[in-house]
Amino acid sequence: MKHSKLSNVESEMKNFIFAAFLFIGACIPAMAQTKDANPADVGSIDAIMKAVYDVISGDAGQKRDWGRFRSLFHKDAKLIPSGKNRETGVVGARFMTADEYATNSGPFLERDGFHEREISRHTDQYGNIAQVFSTYAAFRKKDDKEPFMRGINSFQLMNDGKRWWVINIYWQAETPDNPIPKTFLSNK
Repeated sequence: MKHSKLSNVESEMKNFIFAAFLFIGACIPAMAQTKDANPADVGSIDAIMKAVYDVISGDAGQKRDWGRFRSLFHKDAKLIPSGKNRETGVVGARFMTADEYATNSGPFLERDGFHEREISRHTDQYGNIAQVFSTYAAFRKKDDKEPFMRGINSFQLMNDGKRWWVINIYWQAETPDNPIPKTFLSNK
């Protein structure tokens, strides 16, 4: 009888140890990502916001640092442009990973020039999560005075206790029938 109880305890202990190794193994890729980011880019909400805008901005012909870009995003993060289809009138969204954004949008940003500047920010934070409504203006050249586009980026951020991560960026460009409200054109 004692032998049977001991076997059950040993079996449960082995299962626990195996489960612990599986959990640690699953966490290693996410922990390894933190080595790629410059600590100055991910040390605060302000820092990660500035880094995102900085890394995608540049004049025509200027290469972007897509490694730096990817280092800002959680491995499961999404970039989600949304808006109304001009032909159908249907509002929709497209979901991309950071890699897909760099691959699909990167060539256009580098070819045509793209500078995105934050013009207003509204931040709500609770514990380790933050929601940031960041109003932006987009320019082709760094010294352009008038934007060719404006809109609102909705950032979802998370701090894992060591750094901030972009979890999602969900955005919509301003249109004549959907102007940016004054509330989001000035800082709180």
